[in-house]
Amino acid sequence: MARITRLDDLRALYGEARERSRRKVLPALDAHCRRFVALSPLVMLATYGADGRADVTPRGEAAGFVRVEEAGTLLLPDRPGNNRLDSLTNLIANPAIGLLFLIPGVDETLRVNGTAEIRDDADLLAGYAIGERQPRTVLRVEVQEAYLHCAKAFMRSRAWDPTSFVPRDVLPSMGEMLRDQLGLAAAETQAEMLVRYRETLY
Repeated sequence: MARITRLDDLRALYGEARERSRRKVLPALDAHCRRFVALSPLVMLATYGADGRADVTPRGEAAGFVRVEEAGTLLLPDRPGNNRLDSLTNLIANPAIGLLFLIPGVDETLRVNGTAEIRDDADLLAGYAIGERQPRTVLRVEVQEAYLHCAKAFMRSRAWDPTSFVPRDVLPSMGEMLRDQLGLAAAETQAEMLVRYRETLY
């Protein structure tokens, strides 16, 4: 096995990108991109910090939770999590952000790259309230490029095909895995974990 370190060697293996692939990158969100965002209940959020380490985390709720403020700006609420704040800490050090929007049942995805600000403006938080609960912060993403990504990965993985779904019990519960990894005395059951999650979703 040889390590590839030169771009010329890499291109020799793969060839050049098709013209359509090069041209499809947009500097802002067009009508198709905005519709894609509106239908997406799930986005993967990529950041990297001052130490150069990358991090990818899922963000999701009802479709439309990421809002298009204007063609060049997205708003994304930060709901309760584990308080590690990996993504937000990274954004303090480096505002670069990558977003991958997914729509269940649709094999294509939407990629958006840009920079993000962490905001706690009262009007932004109020606009994302669920009942009396508001997010602590909202990300305001300045879009630098956006483009549709082809379906091949999802076709190969059959990710949305119910016949390929893995039964949950093929893995231990997360509580059992954490018990083993952390040397805990007891494990939270899957049922207990789901109850706790539902109580703290917002």
